[in-house]
Amino acid sequence: MSQIAISVHFGVTAQSKLTLLERYIDAALANNHQISCIFLYQDGVYHASQELVLASDELQSTALWQRLANKAIPLLLCVTAAEKRGVNTENTAPFTVAGLAEFAMISSKSDKWVQFK
Repeated sequence: MSQIAISVHFGVTAQSKLTLLERYIDAALANNHQISCIFLYQDGVYHASQELVLASDELQSTALWQRLANKAIPLLLCVTAAEKRGVNTENTAPFTVAGLAEFAMISSKSDKWVQFK
């Protein structure tokens, strides 16, 4: 069993990448790996925007993130990247505001770091 830290760098329009992320996590958990955290970084911080409105025929990313949170996976939002992109960091549930240093500590204690770009 290994610990896997994940960073998400892609924006909300990359629907297929979001589906791939969920499938990867499900496969890792099914094989008894643990996800240390998912860290939203660069354009990935847009996933935490409370002002995100998606068309009804698009993948509803807020539901996907809630499913991941329900699996007890820590969801972290890079505060600096969010502020640079105008994402409000006051109301970010299910994400927790964190810094890059915090993610560095978590990933250094993990066996693997997987980036989704």
